[in-house]
Amino acid sequence: MAHKKGGGSSRNGRGSNAQHRGVKVYGGEQINAGGILVRQVGMTLAPGRNVGLGKDFTLFALVSGTVKYEHVNRSKKRVSVYPNETAAAAE
Repeated sequence: MAHKKGGGSSRNGRGSNAQHRGVKVYGGEQINAGGILVRQVGMTLAPGRNVGLGKDFTLFALVSGTVKYEHVNRSKKRVSVYPNETAAAAE
């Protein structure tokens, strides 16, 4: 009988699932209210106008509109969503 385990696959396969972090919607793109803008660890990007902050630091849109990434100062950025005038006039 063999005294070595063959293949090695039976000891693998217990890793955690990917967390899919990163920017989901880029500047200039349209987003609907409630849509996720950024998934992040800590507050790398701060919420700006019409953007909410989840308990896991996820940034999401509070209104439908256009996404804009803005500089607060040299080192800090924030994400804002500006409603479209044509959409606001139609409602």
